[in-house]
Amino acid sequence: MAWHKANERYNSLINQLFHGEEWQERSEAARELGIMKEGRAVNLLCRALRTEQDKVVQDRIIGALGKIGDARATLRIIEKIKEMTDQDNIDRFRLINIIESLINIKDKRALVYIGPFLNIPDEDVRKVAENAFDIIEPNWREIIKKERETKTIQDIFNIKI
Repeated sequence: MAWHKANERYNSLINQLFHGEEWQERSEAARELGIMKEGRAVNLLCRALRTEQDKVVQDRIIGALGKIGDARATLRIIEKIKEMTDQDNIDRFRLINIIESLINIKDKRALVYIGPFLNIPDEDVRKVAENAFDIIEPNWREIIKKERETKTIQDIFNIKI
């Protein structure tokens, strides 16, 4: 019976995520889906991330995907990094949230997109990027030292997508 209640709650949250009138409803639905750590929500959260216009809701969806920790979300989250880097003014708090979600997912495909943030002046972003490398690829410093003569960081960690 507990599974039935959890399933009803899950369905209610998914409905709220896609059909909530106010951004607060959609944001709260995304947050609660992340708390549930329901793997079957990943594809739907990714779809919602692509269609959602409100940045706060997008951030909550990204946070939820990070809490669930499923690598299926990596490419959709990377799309948000690409969108941000195309802008002139990068929201550092949003970027940190995105990188922290990718840390929780631990997918090596994210490293090539996190790599450029290892050399930026913003110390907080740089530390989060280093932390991401430390967790996702613990031997990254040795790999870079060994390969640095012939390759860039992006080439070293470029994993075919």
